Amino acid sequence: MGLRRFIQASYFQCARTSGILKHVRYKPPSLVQWRYSGSSLYKAVIFDMGGVLLPSPYRVAVEWEVRNCIPPGTIKQALISGGENRPWMRYMRGELTSAEFLQEFGHQCSEIVSQANLSVPVDSFLSDLTSSQMSKQLPIMTEALECIRAEGLKTAVLSNNFYLHSGVSFLPLDRSQFDVIESCREGICKPDPRIYTLCLERLGVQPKESIFLDDIGQNLKAAAQLGIKTVKVDDPEAALKELESCLGFPLQGFVPHTRLVRPTMEIPKDPLQKYLEEVLGGWTTGPLILRQFSHGQSNPTYYIKFGDRHLVLRKKPPGNLLPTAHAVEREAIPNSGWPVTEIPLFQFCHSSIIGTPFYLMEYCSGHIYKDVSLPGLDPGQRRAIYMAMNKVLCKIHRVDLKAAGLEDYGKHGNYVQRQVQTWTKQYRATETHTIPTMERLIEWLPLHLPGNQKTTVVHGDFRLDNLIFHPEGPEVLAVLDWELSTLGDPISDVAYNCMAHYMPSDLDILKGLKDCDVTELGIPTAEEYFQMYCEHMGIPPIENWNFYMAFSFFRVAAILQGVYKRSLTGQASSAAAESSGKQVELMANLAWDFATKEGFRVFKECSAAKPLARPYSTWTRNGAFSRRNYVTMAPSSPAHISKAHLILSPDGLPGRAQDLYHKLRRFMEIHIYPAEQVLRVHQVSQSRWTPHPLIEELKDKAKSEGLWNLFLPVESDPEVKYGAGLTNQEFSHLCELMGTSLFAPEIFNCSPPDTGNMEVLVRYGTEEQKERWLQPLLDGKIRSCFAMTEPQVASSDATNIESSVVEEKGFYILNGHKWWISGALDPRCQLCVFMGKTDPEAQRHKQQSMLLVPMDTPGITVTRPLSVFGEEDPPAGHGEIFFENVRVPKENILLGPGRGFEIAQGRLGPGRIHHCMRLVGYSERALALMKERVTSRVAFGKPLAEQGTILEDIAKSRAEIEQARLLVLKAALLMDTAGNKAAALEIAMIKMVAPLMALRVIDRAIQAFGAAGLSNDYPLAQFFAWARALRLADGPDEVHRTAVAKLELKR
Repeated sequence: MGLRRFIQASYFQCARTSGILKHVRYKPPSLVQWRYSGSSLYKAVIFDMGGVLLPSPYRVAVEWEVRNCIPPGTIKQALISGGENRPWMRYMRGELTSAEFLQEFGHQCSEIVSQANLSVPVDSFLSDLTSSQMSKQLPIMTEALECIRAEGLKTAVLSNNFYLHSGVSFLPLDRSQFDVIESCREGICKPDPRIYTLCLERLGVQPKESIFLDDIGQNLKAAAQLGIKTVKVDDPEAALKELESCLGFPLQGFVPHTRLVRPTMEIPKDPLQKYLEEVLGGWTTGPLILRQFSHGQSNPTYYIKFGDRHLVLRKKPPGNLLPTAHAVEREAIPNSGWPVTEIPLFQFCHSSIIGTPFYLMEYCSGHIYKDVSLPGLDPGQRRAIYMAMNKVLCKIHRVDLKAAGLEDYGKHGNYVQRQVQTWTKQYRATETHTIPTMERLIEWLPLHLPGNQKTTVVHGDFRLDNLIFHPEGPEVLAVLDWELSTLGDPISDVAYNCMAHYMPSDLDILKGLKDCDVTELGIPTAEEYFQMYCEHMGIPPIENWNFYMAFSFFRVAAILQGVYKRSLTGQASSAAAESSGKQVELMANLAWDFATKEGFRVFKECSAAKPLARPYSTWTRNGAFSRRNYVTMAPSSPAHISKAHLILSPDGLPGRAQDLYHKLRRFMEIHIYPAEQVLRVHQVSQSRWTPHPLIEELKDKAKSEGLWNLFLPVESDPEVKYGAGLTNQEFSHLCELMGTSLFAPEIFNCSPPDTGNMEVLVRYGTEEQKERWLQPLLDGKIRSCFAMTEPQVASSDATNIESSVVEEKGFYILNGHKWWISGALDPRCQLCVFMGKTDPEAQRHKQQSMLLVPMDTPGITVTRPLSVFGEEDPPAGHGEIFFENVRVPKENILLGPGRGFEIAQGRLGPGRIHHCMRLVGYSERALALMKERVTSRVAFGKPLAEQGTILEDIAKSRAEIEQARLLVLKAALLMDTAGNKAAALEIAMIKMVAPLMALRVIDRAIQAFGAAGLSNDYPLAQFFAWARALRLADGPDEVHRTAVAKLELKR
């Protein structure tokens, strides 16, 4: 079989290589057939620095002594003699500066050579020890490290090290290759067992899972006593041979981004070698070297060295595969007419040779950037890389289909529709469990397909790490992985290419830029990148960009689900495939975020073009609380179940939410309103600081009826593990109803500050934190408080807080003075979410951290309850608290140091308008009580209801309540459809409007009641006090007005 070359290869053909990175000449270690299972006993290799990775300092000392005519062994004697307090050991523990060390070490050396009457220039020795010659890592160790890391093992440097004159430690190594443990930083030296234990903890491995290489016997002995496997390094080559035998794979002949072939991906070498001998004829001699590329998640790809030929083999995975998946035959189809680097392509081969179809290509020398943030490059270089990528994508999309013979490469038209159907089928075929967000996307995407779709060649998987760049500049040599290529909508390629901008940088499989400052890095934003594409293509920007992003993330979620399913059956081509299961839900959530933004865009366009016609009337009945009944559209209308439409009436709620509303209303009427007077009397009794047993009794009853934890929005709890799965808009109607009684929210476990704290734990808590604190809060067994406000500073600006959080030996030490800590006096309060400063020198919004503090921790003192208009609000109260040297374990921190402000903003998610929802409830109840009062009282010969001023007040109150409710519902709708950030204007407006509206409505009701309205016999006085307090507690009016004005000026 002869070699078939296609001289006019295209980007298409280049793409069909999987050869990646720079061409490396391979020296075969031996003819031993290494078989590494990937499940070695060992998970980490720990290296000493001097004498292992770098030349031995003792060798330097010998050579230096000869040059300086110093008696042999002087330096070594000074280094090892004098016990733990000798200058060298103190220098390595960081107890001496370099100047102090040289003075003491010079004196020690002079004493050793005192009989020779010599001066020892120890500063010259230290210069030699840290010279550039000594700073060069041994090449064989460098290659061994690359091989170790390629097989997925962790690596660390454990070094007795020292600080230089500049104040930095002497570590001439690439820190990104290691976890680094230095004695001068830790204050502990080898062979102290503590430094080995610290190293193991940093690596997250057990002693028996580790191998330690050192050239000093006592250091090895201490490691061995802990159970660590040790290798003595007298001769580096011999030591590496011993290390190879321990690990079970070779430590030389490294090929970048490759590893030993994984057991489930092995290829029968004999028939492959026979095939290559036939194809290559007499060109090759020597053994066949076969390694697997670690890059990629779909079709397994292999590096082959056969004689002097460097090749790439790409094949289908073994086993049963999904129909139309893993189409290597599409990648191997030669096409002409696209000018690019010449890369020969071998004939596509069927499964008779190695068991699966495959093709071969020449190994392409170049560079692949796997990290989209492009570390190591300057901003100008990064921008040039992204511009080159953008231009290549435009070249692909400009290909003349007829001239390139690609008119039949795929179907014309309806590409996105077919893709949604295809990936839905693929997802269903690999589904391992129900993911609610994927279910919503599968329903949403077909309803929002783009209309006019242009048809071009589309790559289908166009991203930075599928490009081979010239090693010396931003020139694309080849585009890889054309398995998903076809004819389709080019915008889908651009959107897919921009996904990295919206993904976090710490993902296992797909790295992102979400938490990077792309402007500072020199990388175009997603918007700039798309604008760049439009300019290169000469087309206008599109309006439905959010749809394409939603579709892209949905497709990735479906792909990752397939990768995960293959990992369960041993068919995955990447060792990291198992972690893809964790990423599916993240991708689906990102897709849904864009879907809701697109839904809101469509909603705004519809509203602008054709305002919603929703005539409604309001009627009330006499009783404890009047029910609302708006006559809107027919109940069968989809508007009642769509997140993109206002639901003005409880009767317009979806079935399950509507059932909850009616059950809640019945519960209020039967159990809560009749109990209010008893509970109000208890609040002014001697036992007021003890919860009334009736509250706990009603809580149990509410829980048994399913009226429990209704507040958690579906966006925070998509699997409905903790709450009721309601949207913000649906909960608005229920929360308003709860707001008609001050006691109701607690009875349904929907009262602050517990709601905000529970949402923080759901969003940001570890599994251990959730188990200890979230579950008891969800069960209503404990209560909590939130400690942020401080008397010394204006706490409306959270960055002003002064309470300190200092790390100390596995603990955080808290000191601070807090007040207005709601719930702190409740005997059931067992948790305090504390906000303090961990790093006052950090950026303004990175200084604060949040910690979970048990209320029984020593050092917490609740000094007094603070009163609101003379009322102490028992049994929860609003406490003043001192935190004095309060010690909490490090694992009690939320999310990590410096993330407190971020959490505080997240805590103000859906909860940020709960108070406004309840204020509408206060007002409805106040108006209902007012109407009942004025129809039963007579003054000046006629009922109060016939007095002109009373009629005027009722009319004003009704109008103001309706206005505020509509704004609450609009804010909730925007939070559901566009996200909290997009709803910032409406949120600020309703927080500005609702308290003032409630104050006016309640004040009119009090006026109608006369003196009785001020008493404890009715809820009006408490309603009024709370409404006034919320003008501060929910953020000062001035802050909200300023926010509204600034946002308005930007419109």
